[in-house]
Formats: sequence, C-alpha cells, structure tokens
Amino acid sequence: MLDVRFISLTSYISRLKSKNMKIGIAADHGGYELKKTLHAFLVASGYEVLDFGAYEPNNQDDYPDYVVPLAQAIASKDVERGIAICGSGVGASVVANKVSGVRAALINDHFSAHQGVEDDNLNLLWRAHYRLYGS
Repeated sequence: MLDVRFISLTSYISRLKSKNMKIGIAADHGGYELKKTLHAFLVASGYEVLDFGAYEPNNQDDYPDYVVPLAQAIASKDVERGIAICGSGVGASVVANKVSGVRAALINDHFSAHQGVEDDNLNLLWRAHYRLYGS
C-alpha cells in the first residue's frame, strides 16, 4: 500500500494523460529507496518506466549523473514525463531546468502537483527525500 507521504507523487501521476505513458524516474543516494518503491508502484499501475538510476545506494554519487540523462530524455521525447527524488530537490531541479524543453519543479504537496501539471505543463517533478524523512 502506498504511504500517505506519496500524496504529491500520486496526485502528479493521476494527472498523467494515459496509463500507457512512458515515465522516466531517477534518484541519487538520497532518494534511492523511495525510487525503488515508486518504480514498483508505477509498473503495477500500468505505466512503462525507464529508470535512469541510481541502481544501488552509493553516498558518493552525484545527482547530475542521473538528472541530466532524465532531463535529456524528456527533451528528446524518449519519455513523456519524469519523476526524480534526491536529498533536497533544489539543486537537481535547477540542473534539470537548464535542459531546453524541460519544466521541472520541486513539488511537496497535492495542490502544487495539480497546478504544475494542469496549468504550467510541468514535465519533471522533483520530490525531496529529506523533506519527507528528515536528514
């Protein structure tokens, strides 16, 4: 069962156009465990998921290693939308927004997830792991 802390993620997911949409996901070590849960949830919900890593927890990894390939996949339309999780989400969303065609935002609540998709055509949602679970 999905934890209540996923409300903005599930709100974002519910705004996606179709169940057969291809969604890219990524996380650094700060969001690795949450990404694993999210991946399973998306697949069980009928979405095609392209995982950009991390593929194992590693405190030495760096979010641009996962953010940039995900953002480029969105820009090139290899995936339609993206969801990423890292420690704070701030730096990663800044990096993602440097890729032309990407509209990324750090989202921590249902209202912002809804508005971001419906009004701002958000195509990459960032979720802060540490905001959910503490440092």
